[in-house]
Amino acid sequence: MYPIVKKQVLNEEVSLMEVRAPLAARHARPGQFIILRVDENGERIPLTIADFDREKGTVTVIFQKVGATTKLLDQKNEGDSLADFVGPLGRASEFDGVHRAAVIGGGLGVAIAYPQAKALKALGARVDLIVGFRKESLILLEDELKAASDELTIMTDDGSNGHKGFVTDALRERLSAGKTYDEVIAIGPIPMMKAVCEMTRPYGIKTIVSMNSVMIDGTGMCGCCRLTVNGETRFACVDGPEFDGHQVDFDGAARRGRMYRAEEALAVETHICHLTGEVR
Repeated sequence: MYPIVKKQVLNEEVSLMEVRAPLAARHARPGQFIILRVDENGERIPLTIADFDREKGTVTVIFQKVGATTKLLDQKNEGDSLADFVGPLGRASEFDGVHRAAVIGGGLGVAIAYPQAKALKALGARVDLIVGFRKESLILLEDELKAASDELTIMTDDGSNGHKGFVTDALRERLSAGKTYDEVIAIGPIPMMKAVCEMTRPYGIKTIVSMNSVMIDGTGMCGCCRLTVNGETRFACVDGPEFDGHQVDFDGAARRGRMYRAEEALAVETHICHLTGEVR
């Protein structure tokens, strides 16, 4: 069992958990993920490692309460335990030769962008961090993001924080002004990552994306997380989750991401009925 040592509600949709998992914490690096089960009857879900503390033996994950399992996970509190917490899995981020970077996060992708920016900053790189949310009340980790960057820009779709627009608008402004980067890292919804890649392509800027596909076993055997990169099949859990964004087939990845929407909706409905005792 893996004890939950800290739980924090970041906004109405997102929660943070710090879990005691000494072995995972000892080997964790930015860009990797874990797979957990809430209880012995639960499904396996992947969550990116948002932070880790080797001395305390803890790993931090941040999740959006959107599916049946994440809603069940959010019912757990400090002092409770998780049945399984496996990791770190996946290939860690590679930052060799990166002296100036733009790290871009959209929505929950901000939680994944944060450790990337933090690691780059610790290595002495200049980090421009651009993050986007639907509205001001959903902004999360603002203090942590400021500490992990040299320049932080927060955009909101509705402009409720005074900066209306998308992360691509902020990136376009910088590139048009002549700013140069050794690397751009984009993490978030597929349309956002695709748009960032199309923007950086004419400039020849290396652009890394994190493909958080459907995963089950985390070893490449189930094949659920397969995607096409540079015309070849790759598996996000073992070959990624980070890939050269200019080589990723985003349209194919989007189609695969929609394959189980009906089953996901049914799982959420079943979860709600279980909580309320309602029979449908």
